[in-house]
Amino acid sequence: MTTKKRRSKRPALLSHSRPTVTAQTKFASLSSKATRNIIRSHHQLLKARERAVAAQDFSLVESLDRKIAANGGLESYQLASKTGQSLERGGDSSVVFLEWIQPLLKRLEKENSQQKLKLLEVGALSTKNACSKHPSIDVTRIDLNSQEPGILQQDFMERPLPNTDEDRFHAISLSLVLNFVPTANGRGEMLRRCCLFLMSTLPAAPDFAPYLFLVLPAACVSNSRYFNAERLLEIMACLGYKRLEEKTTNKLIYQLWEYHPNSSKMLTFRKEELNPGKTRNNFTITLNS
Repeated sequence: MTTKKRRSKRPALLSHSRPTVTAQTKFASLSSKATRNIIRSHHQLLKARERAVAAQDFSLVESLDRKIAANGGLESYQLASKTGQSLERGGDSSVVFLEWIQPLLKRLEKENSQQKLKLLEVGALSTKNACSKHPSIDVTRIDLNSQEPGILQQDFMERPLPNTDEDRFHAISLSLVLNFVPTANGRGEMLRRCCLFLMSTLPAAPDFAPYLFLVLPAACVSNSRYFNAERLLEIMACLGYKRLEEKTTNKLIYQLWEYHPNSSKMLTFRKEELNPGKTRNNFTITLNS
C-alpha cells in the first residue's frame, strides 16, 4: 500500500477561512434559513479542521478539506453574499462605513478634489459597492477567491509588507472577514498586521488618523464563552485603536476604529472563560505581546 505524497503539513493561514465559488447558476437564491444552515455547517467543518491540525492528523485535515470544497452550499453562500442578499453578510456594509466617514469625504471634496482616501477592502466580493462608487475613495480589493476583474486574488496575511506610503492605506475594511480566520491567534495577528498597512498622511486633513472598519456577527461578541465587548475593546486598545462608532443589529456588529500607533501597549490576551454557559459559542481572539 502506497502513501500519498503531501505537499505541505502547514495549513494556509486563510485559505480555508472563507467559502469559495465554483458555480454561479444553481444556487441563485437562498432562503434565510438555508443560508444560516450553510454558515453553521461551514463553521462546524472549520472547527473540526482546526482540531485536526492541532492533533497533527493531516489525513483528517485532507478529508475535511475535501468536504469543505464539496459542500455546494458554500457556493450558495458566496453567491448570495456577492449579490448582497445574504443576511449573514448584512448586505453592503460599506454603506455604514461611508455614513460614518462622510465628514472627512466632504472635507476632501472641498479642499482638494484630486486627493482620495485609499481603502483596502479585505474579502471584497464586488467592485460595485457603495465605496467603489464614491469619487473620493480609491479602493484596492483583495479576496481569497476573486469573483470578478478588479478584485485581486490574495491572502491578506501573505500580502507583502509595505515599504513606503505608496503601499499603505488610509483605511482597511474587515467586513465579516475576521470571524472566518480559523484560529484565535490568527485573528489577533490579522488585527496587528492591519497596523502595518495604515498611514496617517493625508495633506487635506493634517489631523487625520487612519481607520479600521470592522464587522462581526453579533453573536461573536454577545454570546461567546471566551469573548465579549470588553475584551474586544481591551485588545483593540492594546494595538493602538480607538473606537469611534458602533452599530449593532440582530445579526451584526459594525465598528469604526481610529488607529493611533503611539498608544499601543505590549500585552498578552489568552483564551479564558469569561461567560459560562452551554449555549454559548467558542469564538475568541488571542494576542501575544
